[in-house]
Amino acid sequence: MANTPPSSDRDTSLVRCAWCSSDPIYIDYHDTEWGVPSRDPHHLFEMLLLEGFQAGLSWITVLKKRPRYREVLFNFDPEKLASISDDYIETLMQDPGIIRNRLKLNAARQNARAWLAQPDPVALIWSFVGGQPKIHQYPSMHDVPVITPEAQQMSRTLKKAGFNFVGPTICQSYMQAIGCLMDHTTDCHRHPVLAAT
Repeated sequence: MANTPPSSDRDTSLVRCAWCSSDPIYIDYHDTEWGVPSRDPHHLFEMLLLEGFQAGLSWITVLKKRPRYREVLFNFDPEKLASISDDYIETLMQDPGIIRNRLKLNAARQNARAWLAQPDPVALIWSFVGGQPKIHQYPSMHDVPVITPEAQQMSRTLKKAGFNFVGPTICQSYMQAIGCLMDHTTDCHRHPVLAAT
């Protein structure tokens, strides 16, 4: 990913966004991935599914299960996911390494099909912010909106295109994660780096 700090910089003495705990997995995600503009279709698709899996749960739960998801979901290959069988979903429901939720697993297959139906899914995702990251200057986590007009528009559009688990709150988190909305708070050590992109 672009603008990734060296691993030696990933220490607990740096000021980070208030949502980031001291868990090394969380710190690494915050410091190397969250808020970094991504136009990689594979990454964008993976994050869309992970955000859906997160619904109703904590993000750290999803991050800890991410390696297993990559194993059982064909490294988030949309073509392979689009053709998984009901039997395979039944098998996944027995896997303790993932979040065993039938609706979310069915949505992963449906979202793969909807993703493949888009002429240019990357352009679609970035169209809600005019193709460029929206750089915000929020002093604290309490100032960051839970839902923005961009997320509401994305949710409406993706639902019409056949995607599931793409409500406005999920879309907001997704846009923050992939850098469409740069919402690191101004006291965070990542803010000045990503604000300059």
